[in-house]
Amino acid sequence: MWQVGQLVWRRILFAVPTLLVVSVIAFGLSKAAPGDPVQQLLHRTGEESLGNWEQEEKSYRETARILDLDKPAFYCAFLPIAYPDTLYKMAHPVRRAVLKGLCARYGNGQLALAYYRSVEQGLKRVSAERQANPAIADPTWKLLKDLALRTDARWIHRQLNDLRRQGGSAKQVSSEITRQFHALEANPTPWRKYIPSFRWHGTDNQYHHWISGVLRGAFGNSWKDGQPVGQKIKGGLRWTLLLNLSSLLLAFGLAIPLGVFMARMKNRWPDYGLKILLFLLYALPSFWVATLLLLWAVNPASGLDWLRVLGTDTPQLESNWLEFFWHERRRMLLPILSLTYGSLAYIALQVRSAMDEVLEQDYIRTARAKGLPERKVLWRHAAKNAAFPLLTLIGSIFPALLAGSVVIESVFNIPGMGKLTLDAIFGQDWPLVYTVLWISGVLTVLGLLVSDILYVWLDPRIRSAEEKSKAVWT
Repeated sequence: MWQVGQLVWRRILFAVPTLLVVSVIAFGLSKAAPGDPVQQLLHRTGEESLGNWEQEEKSYRETARILDLDKPAFYCAFLPIAYPDTLYKMAHPVRRAVLKGLCARYGNGQLALAYYRSVEQGLKRVSAERQANPAIADPTWKLLKDLALRTDARWIHRQLNDLRRQGGSAKQVSSEITRQFHALEANPTPWRKYIPSFRWHGTDNQYHHWISGVLRGAFGNSWKDGQPVGQKIKGGLRWTLLLNLSSLLLAFGLAIPLGVFMARMKNRWPDYGLKILLFLLYALPSFWVATLLLLWAVNPASGLDWLRVLGTDTPQLESNWLEFFWHERRRMLLPILSLTYGSLAYIALQVRSAMDEVLEQDYIRTARAKGLPERKVLWRHAAKNAAFPLLTLIGSIFPALLAGSVVIESVFNIPGMGKLTLDAIFGQDWPLVYTVLWISGVLTVLGLLVSDILYVWLDPRIRSAEEKSKAVWT
């Protein structure tokens, strides 16, 4: 037991940095994903195109603050010294990209920021004038808005000349912008974009807030509908756990005795027949089988109208698991069969292979020579030692219980974790996606830990090998 405890602590010490790396990768992937969640939310609320630059900027900043996207992404960053320290405060990704382009072209972050701020001030002024006289202010507005999205010097000069020709307030606005742009052009230092600099942002950053919430069990809110991510995961997890646990129990319950029977009948017609059948089952695509079962069940001629494969009447989450399973038993039958047949074939073939090797060992011959019944030889001596290869499956079982099956849940319209994650990816709901990825990483590490513990507990040879390894290093 002492050796098992030491192994657990060593695995936990290795698991902590592993999980931190997983969390950083998950968070980094969410930042690199395409799309702008703030713009999507503004689009759904009808506030993305208000025709007023100041109001648009205010709406964008408030939405970014609600989604916690108005802070630096990480504790630190390596950026060229040409970029200003406050670059992350430019919340809008398009405008931030334009500012970065100006900094990279001219190498002077402060002057580039001053020029861009002058363009924004001009847009705010003209936006207010549009409310009173749209016919006069609209051409100026369009010129300034195009100017805020360009970094090419020739094009900028052409736009500024067009602004001056507008006369009135447009001429005043263009003079200030022209002054700032001439200052930027007069002090070019493009070499600064090749020199990196270390920027420390402290703990007030997006990753720190997210990982702190995850460790407290608060996963934030969905970018799609604003619901708590934990609540959405809880709703999908009940379906996925019931489906996968039922499938695993059924697969192992049938595969182990079937594999033992095949090993006992080695090189006889039952062994050959079952191997052919299992290989065929393992080769059948799950989406194809699930679709055939669905079509078969909804066909009135099949007589399976008692199966509720397309029902929408789902019990509340407050109901206990037994009530939930009993209520949905007819809807779960075909998905469970679709999930089980492939696992059944794989596990049975694994058990058959392991038993075949064990039955050739000397201690099995000794047990039979002593006159032990064949049933005891198979189950008490052979099956126990043949179970070791199955322990490696535990590492993949834990994350599979959470992740679910995207294909099966999509075919049968099961609102489990697989379908929930797929919908979140297509909807660019990244808080939900990288929360599922983080929990899957935790469960993978936990599964490997449980697998190692079972190996050490059941096999004394591994325990002695651990002690020898420790003695060598000490």
